[in-house]
Amino acid sequence: MTRALESLIEVLSLEPIEVNIFRGHNESQSRQRLFGGQVAAQAFTAAARTVDGRTAHSLHGYFLRAGDPSVPIIFNVDRIRDGNSFATRRVVAVQHGEAIFNMSVSYHIDEDGYEHQDPMPEAPSPDELPTWEERMAQLADKLPAQATNWLSAERPIEYRSPEHHGMFASEPASGPNPVWIRANGELPDDPLIHQCLFVYASDMGMVSNIHRPHRKSGQFFFRDVMMASLDHAVWFHRPFRMDEWLLFTQQSPVAYGARGYANATLYTREGTRVATVAQEGLMRKIDPKKLGDKPPM
Repeated sequence: MTRALESLIEVLSLEPIEVNIFRGHNESQSRQRLFGGQVAAQAFTAAARTVDGRTAHSLHGYFLRAGDPSVPIIFNVDRIRDGNSFATRRVVAVQHGEAIFNMSVSYHIDEDGYEHQDPMPEAPSPDELPTWEERMAQLADKLPAQATNWLSAERPIEYRSPEHHGMFASEPASGPNPVWIRANGELPDDPLIHQCLFVYASDMGMVSNIHRPHRKSGQFFFRDVMMASLDHAVWFHRPFRMDEWLLFTQQSPVAYGARGYANATLYTREGTRVATVAQEGLMRKIDPKKLGDKPPM
């Protein structure tokens, strides 16, 4: 397991400070605001700490305010319901006395039932695609010097795609966006760790798909738009391992009124559908001159 992955698992582990109350610390990377995937994964962890004998099958969250990377987050869990088959939890993430995120998570016991799924979409093998490091090497002379440290840092999640990651892509595109992801190292067998890491990874680049058809040639870092996640939903269909390649096929079928919608499917390499994701994001036009030379990260 790489140090970056170990560090992320530590961040997602949380510190219990009272019954139903947990403290979460932030990733060490410098950001203007907290990464939404971190907050969502920590909220998911907090909810799971209050449930026994059931596995999460869905979560629905709303990003309410930009998170402050310089202070810890307090997670308050409300035990809404514990039924015979299902349990429900609500989590509120708080900084500076204000809610920055809330999430509802539903849990279900293991049951037998009917099964079906759509086939996995076609995509190049991850072995045929360039690594993150190779992608960044291709762009080294085109990106701002301020981004160098962030781009060269070891990453906890491997990411391979036929096209550049959203903020580094400068040509418009449409249709499905196939991305292969996996944790950057071997993980324990605990299913919660695999689900938590996918919740974290499921916010990586989802909102950038909304801007994908509107890119301008030669323009990086979303310099004509301010983007932010508004909500996030994940449905877990089957168990999976995050330390094995998973095909995360994303697309944005609609945008209107400064908001856009994106969805995605998650398949194992063998073609088994294991999760579905949906997200709405803010996509507000801005004047690129207001950013100056600073990339909006």
